[in-house]
Amino acid sequence: MNAALPIARWNRFIAQFTEAVDGWNRRPDLDRGASLLSDLVARDDWLPAPFALPDSRSYRQYLLHLDPRARFSVVSFVWAAGQSTPIHDHCTWGLVGMLRGREASQGFHRRQGSLVAGGTQILHPGDVAVLDPETGDIHRVSNAAETASVSIHVYGGDIGRIERHIYTIDGQRRSFVSDYSAAHVPDDWPGSLPQ
Repeated sequence: MNAALPIARWNRFIAQFTEAVDGWNRRPDLDRGASLLSDLVARDDWLPAPFALPDSRSYRQYLLHLDPRARFSVVSFVWAAGQSTPIHDHCTWGLVGMLRGREASQGFHRRQGSLVAGGTQILHPGDVAVLDPETGDIHRVSNAAETASVSIHVYGGDIGRIERHIYTIDGQRRSFVSDYSAAHVPDDWPGSLPQ
């Protein structure tokens, strides 16, 4: 197989997503964004191994791309078996594309100051989920596979700088800003991943 094809797929995704964002006015076209992400995660042959390494202590969030104007960021989330997030929100739009493994997203909504559990969505490779603060973006995510799982997330803004919230089931919340995990970019990767 031609090694340039997976890299071209990644670079095409970034170019098309940037073009799509250029055309958004006040409201992001999340359907268009989800379609582009779906095309990217339909094939699992482009992500360099350092951006898919799990850690036994905690899930990992590797920065793959940050738009020069910080209008969107792309990260890989990597989960070891049994790992999950606390209940949290995003304070921006987001798209989650499942690359390998499975993830469970347990939704929550506010009712009279507390959180009430909603449905659980299981993402399989190729699936894409939309996160929209206007319709509810509070959830808890867990690895639903017996091995490591990897999902590709696109967020409105630099998710490594956006103040978000962690919740308890009784509705208490505290602010946090997520950090990026460090990864060594392969020398032979000509894509747009950060160096």
